[in-house]
Amino acid sequence: MTIRSIARRGAAAVTLLMLGACSQTAGLGNVLGSVLGQQQQGNQVSGRIAGVDTRSQQIGLQQSNGQTVAIMYDNQTQVVYQNKSYPITSLERGDQVTARVQNANNGYYTDLVQVDQPVQGSTSSSNENVQAIQGVVRQVDVQNGLFTMDVNQTRLTVAMPYSPSRTDLNRFQNLRSGDTVRIAGVFLNNSRVELRQFY
Repeated sequence: MTIRSIARRGAAAVTLLMLGACSQTAGLGNVLGSVLGQQQQGNQVSGRIAGVDTRSQQIGLQQSNGQTVAIMYDNQTQVVYQNKSYPITSLERGDQVTARVQNANNGYYTDLVQVDQPVQGSTSSSNENVQAIQGVVRQVDVQNGLFTMDVNQTRLTVAMPYSPSRTDLNRFQNLRSGDTVRIAGVFLNNSRVELRQFY
């Protein structure tokens, strides 16, 4: 599961920017407060991901009534799917999630996003530009599903997908610094790739 293209991320960012402008005039606390009052259990709120704005560190969460609200996150925020942690950028538009929220700076902040149901067809798309990449592994972060690799003069961060094959998962868990690997992946930006498979 990924954000499939920079264009899609850009559209999500625009949506969130528009949301931010609206929330400043209407009051994000009032908007989200009324929504949470209806759909919250304790301090949790469920909905579908409308987008992730990495610049302002906000997640757009669309409620079942169609209303989209912005929830702040930071580098302490965890994204969990099937008891494994993933980077916040792994969230994709359409994912069904439950976020643990709390009041913060006249808005809401989440420190935990539980992915309940990935968007259908998120593991692959015919629109993806899958590329073959070969390089040398430098660091492996099993807990967050990441590893870095040097390709020519560039260091790339490679993120595992939400539902990797058993073969790819085993290969990832056995990676060591200095290993030469060849992968198929999709560039999320200039330095970040999501794995499609190991060769």
